[in-house]
Amino acid sequence: MEQKKWSLQVGGRILEIETGLLAGQANGAVTARYGDTVVLATAVMSKSASRISGYFPLMVDFEERYYAAGKIKGSRFIKREGRPSDDAILSGRAVDRTIRPLFNSRMRNDVQVVCTVLSYDGENDPDVVAIIAASAALSISNIPWNGPVSAVRVGKVGEELILNPINGELTDGSLDLLVSGTQDKINMIECASKEVPESEMIEAIKFAHEAIGKISEFVGQIQKEIGKEKSEPALVRGTEEFESKIKEMLLSEGLAEALYDKNKQVIEEKTKAIGEKISTFIKETYPNEVDKLKEIADIVSEEVSDEIVHQNILEKEMRPDGRKLDEIRHIECKVGILPRTHGTGLFTRGETQALTVTTLGAPGAEQIIDTMEVDTKKRYIHYYNFPPYSVGEVRPMRGPGRREIGHGALAEKALVPVLPSKEEFPYTILLMSETLSSNGSSSMASTCGSTLSLMNAGVPIKRPVSGIAMGIIVDQKDNQKFKVLTDIQGLEDHYGDMDFKAAGTTQGITALQMDVKLDGVTIPMLEAVLIQSQKNRMEIMKKITDTISVPNPEMSQYAPRIIVMHINPDKIRNVIGTGGKIINEIIDETGVEIDIEDDGSVFITSVDKQSAEKAQEWINNLTREVKAGEIFQAKVVKIMAFGAFVELLPGQDGLIHVSEIADKRVENVEDYLKVGQIVPVRVKTIDDQGKISLTMKNVNKE
Repeated sequence: MEQKKWSLQVGGRILEIETGLLAGQANGAVTARYGDTVVLATAVMSKSASRISGYFPLMVDFEERYYAAGKIKGSRFIKREGRPSDDAILSGRAVDRTIRPLFNSRMRNDVQVVCTVLSYDGENDPDVVAIIAASAALSISNIPWNGPVSAVRVGKVGEELILNPINGELTDGSLDLLVSGTQDKINMIECASKEVPESEMIEAIKFAHEAIGKISEFVGQIQKEIGKEKSEPALVRGTEEFESKIKEMLLSEGLAEALYDKNKQVIEEKTKAIGEKISTFIKETYPNEVDKLKEIADIVSEEVSDEIVHQNILEKEMRPDGRKLDEIRHIECKVGILPRTHGTGLFTRGETQALTVTTLGAPGAEQIIDTMEVDTKKRYIHYYNFPPYSVGEVRPMRGPGRREIGHGALAEKALVPVLPSKEEFPYTILLMSETLSSNGSSSMASTCGSTLSLMNAGVPIKRPVSGIAMGIIVDQKDNQKFKVLTDIQGLEDHYGDMDFKAAGTTQGITALQMDVKLDGVTIPMLEAVLIQSQKNRMEIMKKITDTISVPNPEMSQYAPRIIVMHINPDKIRNVIGTGGKIINEIIDETGVEIDIEDDGSVFITSVDKQSAEKAQEWINNLTREVKAGEIFQAKVVKIMAFGAFVELLPGQDGLIHVSEIADKRVENVEDYLKVGQIVPVRVKTIDDQGKISLTMKNVNKE
């Protein structure tokens, strides 16, 4: 392909897209540059149907390369990048969630999109560039896809909205909003904010969509100029006669009735029984095509179920479990249910249940984040687990996947704005959310459980946070007609058109996340969802505050206590000692944890108060300044002809001149003092160089 470049000004910088230079064997490949951040996106499609059945096999990989930021990382022995960082996984999810809804769900060609960060300037986020690059690569390729899409990031500093802010502006602002979409609609949102009101959030989304429309049009023009003709995909499709027969059987066997039950297990049992009858029909009627036709039947079943749910909600406002459109399932909240943990919160909403446990640790237990983009530390960490038993399944447990990492990150974002500062509460805080049962929005259940757990642990959060999952059902014939659903359960998430998660306080939103099943949603739809979600969040908030309204004044007896000291930074070496000798001696002797920062802040962490106080006194003696007039029991460390040097405090010596040993003339110092002897002394003077002069005269009387 001929090498070509196109450019567009976005947010005061140039967005440049180039083709024809790199990765010529991919179906579509582009490099996108924004500032000095460069991402290569490639899109490749298999020529035939995948061996994988049951779903569209799309793979999206986001590859960080340390060379992009001019870094060499890793251990002394391994320098190759290993498992993707959580940030890279979240960026890959953002690309996936943006492009996936625009593929035909019946398509069975393997499609892989790889976004590789080739250059990173420390200012322009690669995830925004990656979404645009992936969209361009798919658009110009022969891969069937209903793009283009694009993305922008919006920040807010004061009252000003900033398009694609540089990283420093995000730190100081109240909003970090990532939005993706087409020229007409929004199809992905990821947001962290500092209690931003719903009305301001809508304005920010509108602001984002104006730029998204221009970038999408820009990519569309590139596609018109050089885009390949789209290939015919390998679709899972039966004859019209077969699919009509399966649809007829599903309805006659009572699929519409089976989907409408308050109990998830009952729905599963009824739909399974219908599926078995259809399988028997296929085996008996088409014995040579069983596997292929079973997959087609499953797709038809999904599509018919989708039609039933849409029709009932749009025409009758009838939800599968009988709730009103704006009704939340029954909620129960409990705290402090585990005896030895530092804090627990159990949040149950319908058949979804999350247990969040808080663990408090020393400042030194912070997580070190060492990625291509950042080198920093985290003192608040939130993990999320989704074991198979939570949905009644059996499968291997092999560590967290993309979904678990994404849900943990969402709950973490939701709570960060209300956490106390390190000065107020110096602990490292780790939350672990265990999904014990799931039927819709376990991530928001873990957010609510986290509020309960933090307050139970005595963490002085500013305000409680609650979260809700909202859905929407859109009329496919008339996109202006839609219904908003509150607290969607699993079936409504599966057959609905949007999964919208909103978390926040009484003051505003702290986190948002949105995915769609269709090509996107409009601003009026989002506005309706946000308004309804605020009302529902307040209902849940009341359930939380009825259980525990403010953080416990006392922490668990099993939680460590931290003593904070501030010493002269010049004295830090006195505490650490040569090769860490002194600090290790204190730790070994007292059993505490000690963390020292460059500004002289010292954190002593221990479950035992006496041990912490002993370490505090030790450090005080190592670092405090000796003052004139003070009396010490000093240890003689060296004898000289003109006097003796004694240790007043660790690392601080003074001189007793021969004339200050006794009230009479001393001819020989060793007649009065021996090395190792403990003697009472008083500080006479301290000169400008810090030299300390001592006396023994009349000290015993004093």
